[in-house]
Amino acid sequence: MAEVKTEGRLTLARVLEWLAEDGLLERERADVLKRNMASHRQHPLAIIAERHFSSARPPNGLLTLEVLSQWLAARVGMPYHSIDPLRVDVAAVTEIMSYAYARRYNILAVEARSDRVVIACADPFEREWETELSRILQRPISRVFANPDDIARYLVEFYTLSKSVRGAQQGTASAAPSGVQNLEQLIDLSRSGKLDANDQHVVNIVDWLLHYAFDQRASDIHLEPRRDQGNIRFRIDGVMHLVYQVPASVMVAVTSRLKILGRMDLAEKRRPQDGRLKTRTPEGSEIELRLSTMPTAFGEKMVMRIFDPDVLVKDFRALGFTPQEVDTWQSLINQPHGIVLVTGPTGSGKTTTLYSTLKLLAVPEVNVCTVEDPIEMVEPAFNQMQVQHNIGLDFASGVRTLLRQDPDIVMVGEIRDQETAEMAIQAALTGHLVFSTLHTNDAPSAITRLLEIGVPPYLINGTVLGVLAQRLIRTLCPHCKTPGPVDPALWQSLVSPWRVDEPKNSYQPVGCLECRQTGYLGRIGIYEMLLMKESIKKLVTPGCDIDALRKEALREGLKPLRLNGAQKVAAGLTTVEEILRAVPLKSL
Repeated sequence: MAEVKTEGRLTLARVLEWLAEDGLLERERADVLKRNMASHRQHPLAIIAERHFSSARPPNGLLTLEVLSQWLAARVGMPYHSIDPLRVDVAAVTEIMSYAYARRYNILAVEARSDRVVIACADPFEREWETELSRILQRPISRVFANPDDIARYLVEFYTLSKSVRGAQQGTASAAPSGVQNLEQLIDLSRSGKLDANDQHVVNIVDWLLHYAFDQRASDIHLEPRRDQGNIRFRIDGVMHLVYQVPASVMVAVTSRLKILGRMDLAEKRRPQDGRLKTRTPEGSEIELRLSTMPTAFGEKMVMRIFDPDVLVKDFRALGFTPQEVDTWQSLINQPHGIVLVTGPTGSGKTTTLYSTLKLLAVPEVNVCTVEDPIEMVEPAFNQMQVQHNIGLDFASGVRTLLRQDPDIVMVGEIRDQETAEMAIQAALTGHLVFSTLHTNDAPSAITRLLEIGVPPYLINGTVLGVLAQRLIRTLCPHCKTPGPVDPALWQSLVSPWRVDEPKNSYQPVGCLECRQTGYLGRIGIYEMLLMKESIKKLVTPGCDIDALRKEALREGLKPLRLNGAQKVAAGLTTVEEILRAVPLKSL
């Protein structure tokens, strides 16, 4: 559709007239609103969206600001642009024009290329700035229409961040004596205190970084130093995204600021360190972050893992358990003694499963003690101890200590060696319920791993109650997923060698504003549970055949990870491609 050439500015009267013409709003309601709000200074679309009108045209959905923005863009023949901050080069777009100029015309550059600039506007008829800006930039301008609230929000955020980065860079440059040109010298300056981590610009950058991560549902924040600049990346739903790049000197100051907040040694940059801090989201909920630093070729790399207490104590079905798996898991965790193992690679959700389980079991009548490396999340319902190898406090000595603390339930962060395994087994044999983790691809492999590290078969059979293997998969965005057929070849590769019919109802990702155009929103688990039944115990021998063990487990009712994932596909929660990404065929 060609762009409508209309003189003047966007007015409430004009928008209401068009809504009535298009059958989205009743004429009488439009006239009433026009009379009552004639002199209001808000954006016309915002005024209408605040009234929470339902469309007069089927399917009679709510006329939200996003819906109205998309409608208006189509009505005037302009492309609609959903501003995704993860896809915007903030440093580049804020160089296009000053904040005052952008604020004056309520516009925001969202893409800056060598051959053109894309600028989002909130008024499709305001053209005064276009000719002037095109002449200054000496590049053609592509105009797009965007949600007015998004423009107002990101206008402030982008320019505030850019200003803070420039201010911090100028501050570090003025602090550095002449001749300082490389990162190693800047690190030395930071160690000597000449780079101020408490500078207000640096404080602003850190505040923005944390709030932005919460807003984007990030699980991890990565600060990665490079030769000339630093990369800031978020992990969202298991996938890494480059968010921002800052000068190397600013990255040093930001990392130093976070080390101060995490009560870490600011001067120590040669050794890895761990720390933690608590803060609040813009909505006021408390969030805990675990900090970890690592020396690299270009300086300290920091990773912050975000722990939201709200993810704990969920109903197990919300974690992805089927009703049958809930019953099986409940039967395991309610045993008076024995060992329950949770397996899977790093980032597969083992911590969430274990903490949620322990918090349900940690009633006042029960003493729950944990030994972890490090403590993932401080939980008042537990007695938590952190491994400290520098003073000889490892998992094995930690469990030995816990057994003298009159525990009922013990959680060992990870079984890594024979000594730790033997201490966990001793705890189970002396009447305690023990939870722990292993890094194996599936549940049966946990048994062979225990054999490999030297645990006798008779102790495995006498103490291990069951093994839960798990992965995290992305779930389809409920706002935009669309029905679609499953590729028969992909489906067969997922369920082979089992014979499972293709699902009649399946969905495919599309992408919308809610899911940041990825088609996926949030994650749940897929699981397989191995119960140590008598037929399986007979196969646990010094020369145990993993294939025979797996086949017997299948006969006893083990549902493999891929079949559990196939159930999630059939339920419309995810896709075959996502299951195969999380559980590659070669891993089973």
